[in-house]
Amino acid sequence: MDTEVQHGALKANQLGVPAVVFLVLAAVAPLTVAIVVLPLAIGFGNGGGIPVAVIVVALALLLFAIGYAQMSKELVNAGGFYAIAVRGLGRTAGLITGLIATLGYNFFVAGALGTIGFFTGAVVLPALFGFEVHWFIAGLVLFVIVFLLARSGIHMSAVVLGVALVLETLILVAFAISVLVQTGFSLEAFTLALSPEILIGGSIWIAFLMVATAFIGFEATALFSEEAREPRKTIPRATYTAIIAIGVIHAIVGWAIVSAVGVQDAQESALDHLAAGDMTLVLIDTYLGPVVGMVALVLLVVSLFAAQLAFHNSAARYLYALGRARVLPRWLSKTNRNGAPERAQLVNLVFAVAVAGIFAIFVETDPDGAPLPPVLTLVPVGLGFATLAIMIVQTIAALAVVVYFRKRSDPRLWSTLIAPGLGFLALLGFSIGALFNFTLVAGSEALYVRLMPWLLLLAVIGGVGYAAYLRSRKPEVYRGLDADIERLDELDEEPVRA
Repeated sequence: MDTEVQHGALKANQLGVPAVVFLVLAAVAPLTVAIVVLPLAIGFGNGGGIPVAVIVVALALLLFAIGYAQMSKELVNAGGFYAIAVRGLGRTAGLITGLIATLGYNFFVAGALGTIGFFTGAVVLPALFGFEVHWFIAGLVLFVIVFLLARSGIHMSAVVLGVALVLETLILVAFAISVLVQTGFSLEAFTLALSPEILIGGSIWIAFLMVATAFIGFEATALFSEEAREPRKTIPRATYTAIIAIGVIHAIVGWAIVSAVGVQDAQESALDHLAAGDMTLVLIDTYLGPVVGMVALVLLVVSLFAAQLAFHNSAARYLYALGRARVLPRWLSKTNRNGAPERAQLVNLVFAVAVAGIFAIFVETDPDGAPLPPVLTLVPVGLGFATLAIMIVQTIAALAVVVYFRKRSDPRLWSTLIAPGLGFLALLGFSIGALFNFTLVAGSEALYVRLMPWLLLLAVIGGVGYAAYLRSRKPEVYRGLDADIERLDELDEEPVRA
């Protein structure tokens, strides 16, 4: 078994439904969403009606997940949406999807390095110990720890992420209960969300867009299918469970936030706290006390660490899958004795550190000459671009699911056409909204941020050109884009080797 693992097979039978859900929920980072994303959605979106926006987005994603679950029963591959796009839309579309997904996940990890480095070095350490560490040094140290955990195997990652997820969820549950007991949840959040001025105005669509970013990560369930136990059952169940859990957590916490500040005043309050970014932290401090408020600050770093570990695993599996298909260097498809794609993880580490290093060396300044923190420079580039890229990949996958089952004339119209088709339309709307409001998603109006979406166009053009090159010059590799996808009825055969 060790020999097989070393030669390129991910270690099978490692993950059940809870472990996959932990991996996904950790990537979503509920505490980070509560502190960072939900206040933005409240401020720029539909204000006190944010719980309804969360529910609508969750329902849209569940519609997509119905078809996604059927597709995950058809194939098992570490390439996730790349594999789905190949099956449904063909090799060229799959190659483009894989490139966009790889870009997105790798940039996400780079942005996460800046985020965790800043909060650790400039916020938590000064608050707890009275000294500050440069964000790049703090982020680098933590990312090396992430890398070491990831190379120890997916089971170890699942354990660490599970502990982190439980801790951050507990504090959010405590906050929600405290608001319910002390203030009560206001039903006005639902009537306000359905008022004509909200429905007709553009704010509800901005809310949908911002909330959709809080679900980024749920799609990673398929990436771990080769390492799951009984993937035919595990991946669909994990996908449904993840979306429902994410929706419930975000909706309840969002409801608690707007109830605590007053539904009618929620939008103004969120905008007042925008510069400091401390709306949720102040409320936690108010309702649970300053000690718990400090714990929440520490757990924010834990949450960011968990998200970085989860997305590091996801990025590595896209690199691994494209390496195994020989789209990228085959060197990437080697795994270590723990069944982890260590070389792909190393490439992701180097990429993220290199991108972050550029921002650390070439420091931007404000009009007064003061250096800007990475949350205003690196983070918009990393997280904003990754959000856009992953939304587009989700949209392509939704279309691929519908096309795949239509080609097969599948009689199950609800689960293979209507539900995933509606999910596709919703994701298309979210993607278009993210594209045209990219600076809002990224949180920056800088020129280089406005230019980032053009990388996606380059990925499309490059993917089409590369596919044409492979078709004419390396036909065996081009054919292998489809042959690489491992079907469930082949799982008992010898695993694919590098």
